[in-house]
Amino acid sequence: MAKWMGRCPGCGEWNTVVEKEARRSKSAHSPALGIPQSVLSLVDIPDDLHARIRTGIEELDRVLGGGIVRKSLILLGGDPGIGKSTLLMQALGSLAARGESVLYVSGEESLEQLKMRANRLAVDSGTFLILAENDLEAILDRIGQVQATVMVVDSIQSVFSRMMDNQPGTVSQVRHSAGRILEWTKKGGCATFIVGHVTKDGVLAGPKLLEHMVDTVLYFEGERGHPYRVLRAVKNRFGSASEIGVFHMRDNGLAEVANPSELFLAERPEGVAGSVVTALVEGTRPILAEIQALVSGPVPGQGRRTCLGIDPQRLALVIAVIEKKLGITLNDQDIFVNAVGGVRATEPATDLALATALLSSFTDRIVPARTLVFGEIGLAGEIRGVSRTQDRIREGTRLGYNRIVSPGNRAQGMGPHPDDAQVVGVSHIKELGSSVFLRRG
Repeated sequence: MAKWMGRCPGCGEWNTVVEKEARRSKSAHSPALGIPQSVLSLVDIPDDLHARIRTGIEELDRVLGGGIVRKSLILLGGDPGIGKSTLLMQALGSLAARGESVLYVSGEESLEQLKMRANRLAVDSGTFLILAENDLEAILDRIGQVQATVMVVDSIQSVFSRMMDNQPGTVSQVRHSAGRILEWTKKGGCATFIVGHVTKDGVLAGPKLLEHMVDTVLYFEGERGHPYRVLRAVKNRFGSASEIGVFHMRDNGLAEVANPSELFLAERPEGVAGSVVTALVEGTRPILAEIQALVSGPVPGQGRRTCLGIDPQRLALVIAVIEKKLGITLNDQDIFVNAVGGVRATEPATDLALATALLSSFTDRIVPARTLVFGEIGLAGEIRGVSRTQDRIREGTRLGYNRIVSPGNRAQGMGPHPDDAQVVGVSHIKELGSSVFLRRG
């Protein structure tokens, strides 16, 4: 409520105070994200038969759960230079080539720089719209004039609102900007991608609340100097949160890798101790990957433990079981393990392959070629069954692996398998020596 004031408390002068209306954030009085004011019955809400938009990039559509859901907000994170902008420009280019109107909003690059990337990616369409702007209010004003099907905001850290005094990239600016974009996305018919940078700790810059605000969170991963990239879903309200997409970075953009198993095993050495092939399940498809282990020692004191793509806790568990149940001392050994190709072999089904690789390197005994190993190891040394056993075997036999070492209880009760595949059931870790290692290096 307005209050009369005759004397200014600052300068002490009379009749100098002027009444002004404080500017309020529009978002504070805006409707609640386009939700109808009246209460509707669930059966009265029409089904949208065209809810998903196929981008034409199968690996991206797979990770999204079958395509882009309309009115959805998708967060794509990754290290600088990993290929986030390239992937999204290719996706928008594919949509524009089919006549869809798309909008790419860049707060970090000029129009000329965007045009250079578009030429490199062979993106050229009259329905591909570009806006170089980082003022949030100006962005919302422009996109309100464009009937776009899909929009990209690259990046959320570069966008700022004039309604706030904070610098771009701060927690308050990122939260406010993402909230306004979310509000616009839900009220409009456009699906929106927002790009987020990843910090040195490997988490998305800005508040953790940002991940809770969006519908889908994707991470684009890859090792420096390595041409392969993995797109991973860590949250997805409209599909599986365990899918991955694999890409190969080339001069003219990202190429899809339709068969990741062949890619990850393409350079596997033959006749080398410490190398084992296992079967992972990522989302809806099984993938074969190589697990490598190097056991070197003895060394003075406690040996080192280094993991790449392997859960350190699972490695510690497998080492403890080997020492207890097989009587092998690994405490004074340096141990290095690696899931080749940048994959994450963190599911329990990799336990048996990890133990096999460790024993193979420690004893210098070679795992025979075309042998596939998977299974979970319990603390008592028992080998437990895992999910999707038949799918893992089917993927292995498709690539020529005709000797399958799997949990014994599952091997006995499984249905028919290819005639050229020999399934060896292992019930305890003590059986590894006779079931796997058939010759010495």
